[in-house]
Amino acid sequence: MYPSLDFPRHGDKKNSDFFEEYLVRLLEERDRSGLTEAIRQIDTLMITVEPGCSRAYVGELCLMTPYHYLVTLESEQHYTHILRIDMSAPDILVREVKDPNTRGIFRSLNEVYPIGAVKPNSRYMGEVFRVLDLHDVVEQQKARDVRFFNQDQIRRLELPGNMAIVKPSPYTHNIVGYWERPEHDIRVYALGISAIRDDMQEVYLKAKQTQEELGIDRLLLPIDHLATRVYAQNREAAILEFLTLSSYYYWGSYDIANQNSSTNVTKSVHYANELISPAKVFTAANHPYFVNHLLKLPSPTEQFVRNFGPRLHHLAVAVADGETDGRPNIDFVVERLRNCGQQFLLDVIGSREEGIRQIFSSASEYSSLIIEYVQRFGDFQGFFTKDNVAELTRAAGVDESLRALEAQASA
Repeated sequence: MYPSLDFPRHGDKKNSDFFEEYLVRLLEERDRSGLTEAIRQIDTLMITVEPGCSRAYVGELCLMTPYHYLVTLESEQHYTHILRIDMSAPDILVREVKDPNTRGIFRSLNEVYPIGAVKPNSRYMGEVFRVLDLHDVVEQQKARDVRFFNQDQIRRLELPGNMAIVKPSPYTHNIVGYWERPEHDIRVYALGISAIRDDMQEVYLKAKQTQEELGIDRLLLPIDHLATRVYAQNREAAILEFLTLSSYYYWGSYDIANQNSSTNVTKSVHYANELISPAKVFTAANHPYFVNHLLKLPSPTEQFVRNFGPRLHHLAVAVADGETDGRPNIDFVVERLRNCGQQFLLDVIGSREEGIRQIFSSASEYSSLIIEYVQRFGDFQGFFTKDNVAELTRAAGVDESLRALEAQASA
């Protein structure tokens, strides 16, 4: 039995008595039931973009990350482009609807938010976990009142038919999927007609050539963590729900008081290396928006959620430890990308002495997602320093405020 509560706790954020009680009860019961053992790593990440944008976004991801274009699956209403590093790191599925007038549940999650509605088909959808016994995991989760799309709904949504998919979370608006795959078998998605598209291959090869010319190809590692922003009142529920649906444990929470927010981390019980199964981070304001006029505090996280909806905010890509040309590798990567036009929200922050350096890119115009680069020095195990995360949160908040003004002006 996996001891999900035996990992050390980090951070200074105080949780409610409800959270502390049900964290113990949920994880003890999950361990006893065998779900912790049965649910393994994150195998796949799913992202949707606007019609006509997948080619540019695949090129962007292949330049800024170590992902490679593999193949395109074509169904009646969608193109799904498979990106892969290797079988140790999760795949990324970039999903593009063919008709901009196509409507569905994932689009509706965007349309009630002022900036989310500007690009109604662009959002991160969620993760798919590899499981040992799909039927057993689904039946156990159904007994916990977890709700799944039925097979007819999966067919109409044109999601892979070899997956069981939980309906979007009321707290994060993300989905969680499960599929049964022997660990050494290749990932195969039961969806549409498979082909290597010439236009996708062209933009992929151009991106990889640019990476090599910049000298950054050998420095970029797989995804380190995935960071979701939620409403203040949903912080604890979002964390506990994800722990119920996964085999992750609660690593800890930090209070970022000067940005009126907290950063909360969960990690895989099975894989200490985040590059195999990325950590899941939840960020929430410390106070809901309607008391801001009394507190007189910044509230970039709450403003983001009110403008975009609860959703993934950024993907963090790890950078290999070490130096290039006498500088930390992350500084070299960022300088080279800046020189070819990539914009960032701030300068690289952190230091070798603190154990970590980090930076946020500007949000992608295709997915609205930010790419974070993170380099850890030596044996540093954390995800940030409090000063770093405060500055990252502040910079992202400034950028998101500008995008909100632009959305209002164009409305």
